[in-house]
Amino acid sequence: METDVLIVGSGPAGLSTALNLTTYGIRPTLLTKYRGVAPTPRAHVTNQRTFEVFRDLGIEAEALAQSVPYTQMPNILFTRTLAGQEFGRLRFASNDPKHSRNYCESSPSIIADLPQSRLEPLLLAHALSRGAQIHFETEYLASVQDEEGLTATVRNRATGEQRTIRSRYLVGADGGRSRVAAELKLPFVGEAAFAYTANILFEADLSRYVEHRPGFLYFVMRTASDPGGAGLGILRTIRPWHEWILIKNFIFSKEEAEFTEEQAIEAVRSHLGDATIPIRITAIDPWELNSLYATRYSDRRVFCIGDAVHRHSPANGLGSNTAIQDGYNLAWKLALVLQGKAGPALLASYDAERVPVGEQVVKRATESLWDYLPIMEVFAPPDAANAQDCAADPDFMTAGTPEAAARRKQFREALAAKNRDFNCHGVEMNQRYRSGAILPDLVALPGSASAAGGVDAELFYIPSTEPGARVPHAWLEQDRKRVSTLDLAGKGRFTVLTGAGGAVWIAAAQAAAEQLGMDVACFAIGLGCTVEDPYGDWAGLREVEESGCLLVRPDAHVAWRAAAAPPTERDATHALVNALRQILCLG
Repeated sequence: METDVLIVGSGPAGLSTALNLTTYGIRPTLLTKYRGVAPTPRAHVTNQRTFEVFRDLGIEAEALAQSVPYTQMPNILFTRTLAGQEFGRLRFASNDPKHSRNYCESSPSIIADLPQSRLEPLLLAHALSRGAQIHFETEYLASVQDEEGLTATVRNRATGEQRTIRSRYLVGADGGRSRVAAELKLPFVGEAAFAYTANILFEADLSRYVEHRPGFLYFVMRTASDPGGAGLGILRTIRPWHEWILIKNFIFSKEEAEFTEEQAIEAVRSHLGDATIPIRITAIDPWELNSLYATRYSDRRVFCIGDAVHRHSPANGLGSNTAIQDGYNLAWKLALVLQGKAGPALLASYDAERVPVGEQVVKRATESLWDYLPIMEVFAPPDAANAQDCAADPDFMTAGTPEAAARRKQFREALAAKNRDFNCHGVEMNQRYRSGAILPDLVALPGSASAAGGVDAELFYIPSTEPGARVPHAWLEQDRKRVSTLDLAGKGRFTVLTGAGGAVWIAAAQAAAEQLGMDVACFAIGLGCTVEDPYGDWAGLREVEESGCLLVRPDAHVAWRAAAAPPTERDATHALVNALRQILCLG
């Protein structure tokens, strides 16, 4: 069996990469040892950048139809039990007035709750319809690379039969226990399996306790006198208000994360605080917490993505988003190399661009996990001597004593600090690439917003057209229809954005397409141009003159820019073709 690209793993990383490749005209083969896609919700927070990827792939509307917008469940709550005392709330993401404008201005897409069990079937259906070959119950065993490609040995788990698959490239998207990453001996930094927990999936009508305060996370604060001891449990909404997950306290024994159905029911009831609610357990899914990132993602013709190379807690909801965006970065490069439109050296930019992102995400998620400790210490102070000191009394937060007032102040301060961890918009949207596929400015352009002073780059998106940044979003008008700048880019091609006075770039884009044998789109934006800028938003974001240009990659990151038009069409063509040849490693 032969294929251009062999993908190992059918999670969000593998399926989205397969979908990207098929959209770009490459027919990959994907294999997974499992019998089907994810049966449980697992990952769920789907950020704006990921929905932008889906928008480019033409599946955003369907993905949104499977999602619950966070405007419908905007809160994160902290309670004694779900039926008991509420201690406080946080507004999530764009629901927070301090962040809503930044979310609104940064993207044409929203952030929404899209459970993995609903996402994977959607990705699978579209990948199949566009030509991907999918093999379930087929286990990857090993591969051997040579000058022309690689030969992988796989096994059919149903029959035991082994066979080989010949491919030009291999993508390891096989999760946190990646056989591909282990085979490559990728170097990792951090700690594996430092704690354990379990997802207890259940069905129950909890509307009486949540409809008036809709949220997607309900933190239940456990004290020393509670079953299971001090800590916190998390009730996560899957579908309002009847499908739920209880994420048990983090523990340090793998065995304690394995529950019988009776134990699961008891745990759910203790967190709900109402023994009369009918409960049906639908699944029990133990898992481990990691804090690991690889310092290298590839080896010659093999590339690893997703949890295979960055493994961390679900704090901040960055896992599947980063995995999908890994594949989005890699797929267009593989496609152009396989089509002979780019040199193989382009693929080295994958490591250079995505390794720093994986490191940042793992460190952020781990930091956010430990940031729960100040909240937990309100309920179980380190110097507590007995259950009463650990706030076993559910009224300890409402008492009129100086001690209770001090405890309430401590809780408010801890909650305010934790709010930072639930709003990581900048981490999601400010990813700036530095690699051979990015040509930096030779001279700093005036007015660049790349280093906006006084703005926290982890909390807030900072728009910039600096090479390496994702092209900023602005609403435009084309053929009497509203479009985003991001709608002009993508689709597996390079795009030139210019404005009034940029006619030389339009001619240059056409010449570059002919010389390089590839599609190079070009759009003039501005008053009287083919694409109107009715509000003047783009004029305030582009950071180049009207006659200048931005060269945008297929993944919507700016690859190169020119401050203004050169004197002649020939000069513009030379500059643009030279930039493309450098980026694509064509010599």
